[in-house]
Amino acid sequence: MERELLVILGFSGMFGLMALRVPVAIAMGVTGIAGFGAVAGWMPAINLLANVPLSVITDYNLSVIPMFVLMGAFAAYGGMSRELYEAGRTWLGHFRGGLALASVFSCAGFAAINGSSVATTATMTQIALPEMRRGGYDAGLSAGMIAAGGTLGIMIPPSVIFVLYGIMTEIEITELFAAGVIPGLMAVVFYSLLISYLSKKYPHLLPRGEKFSWAERWHSVRGLWAIFFLFLMVLGGIYSGIFTVQEAAGVGAIGALVIGVIRGQLRMPEIRGALVQALRVSSAIMLIVIGAYLFGYFLTVTQFTQNAVEFLVELPIGAYGVLTLIMLCYLVLGAVMDELAMLLLTVPIVVPAIVALGFDPVWFGVILVMAVTLGLISPPVGMNVFVINSIARDVPLVSIYKGTLPFISMDIIRLIILCAFPALSLWLPGILT
Repeated sequence: MERELLVILGFSGMFGLMALRVPVAIAMGVTGIAGFGAVAGWMPAINLLANVPLSVITDYNLSVIPMFVLMGAFAAYGGMSRELYEAGRTWLGHFRGGLALASVFSCAGFAAINGSSVATTATMTQIALPEMRRGGYDAGLSAGMIAAGGTLGIMIPPSVIFVLYGIMTEIEITELFAAGVIPGLMAVVFYSLLISYLSKKYPHLLPRGEKFSWAERWHSVRGLWAIFFLFLMVLGGIYSGIFTVQEAAGVGAIGALVIGVIRGQLRMPEIRGALVQALRVSSAIMLIVIGAYLFGYFLTVTQFTQNAVEFLVELPIGAYGVLTLIMLCYLVLGAVMDELAMLLLTVPIVVPAIVALGFDPVWFGVILVMAVTLGLISPPVGMNVFVINSIARDVPLVSIYKGTLPFISMDIIRLIILCAFPALSLWLPGILT
């Protein structure tokens, strides 16, 4: 069978299995093994199936993922996320749209001690959405705000997506973390401006909340020391050279545990719950990594990766034309595919082409994550939207997607700005690394 036809059948089979609700990791793994076996033989395919999972779960570089996930779980179960939101509600709630602003700032703060968009979304949905609904906010718009705010979990460091991108491209993860700071802060500013605009145009959807005294406001920030301490300990340790990224992730997880225990907010039930949650999330991520690696071997043995890179580089539309085409493809893929799978499948193809065209791979990593975040809130498979719907089942999916639309438009504007001005991403890495 011609290898080009085999690749087409492979992609068709993978997307077909996904359409049948087969888990993404299984769909990629089964298709990858079948395709690899058809090209290289079934005994090599069986050996691949035996070796790849072992190599993934024993890869020291990948150990950073479960540690950052565990840090976020301990922080959430230890009440740090609720303290963030309560502080934001106390200081901003009396403004029109103030509870929405508090939600965005809380998502950004929790993202700084958590590496997962899904975890950020799930945590803030349980905390912020009930408060906004009690305050008279529109349920769909409120859910859309939280879905968009949850995307900050993979833009503001530490970020699981940046870790995987760095491992795959052999780029220093510290550079990627630094590159994500300004784009992440831009997201907070853009979302805040959008909320201010919507609150003025549609005041009935975003009413004013309760006004608190200055004593209550200052009291609300007393518990935030733990979040700032964790953030400074992890990132400060990395950029001062005290810790490697892997060591910092472990130190962060232990620090979140110790702080929670000392404050009396992490007892055995909470610790057990955090461990179970971290295990579930980490296992899902690792399964997707294994599936993507298996499918990647299939693409390599068919020489699809090399041919695709040559095709992109030789397109007669110029470097920025190729970049635009790649971004459009990511926006389409993000609407129908899991973000981790999309990253793991496309990076080996796209990044060599981007480098050959003269673009900076660190900068491209940032706009790639931007494209991934759009997929998290775009129909029909916006993961953050489904997470919110699974928690707040009385809020229809259609209403949540409508609520995300204004934020998607702001993200597209931010993506265009970051593409036009790479220095926004590259300035901080140049100083810190």
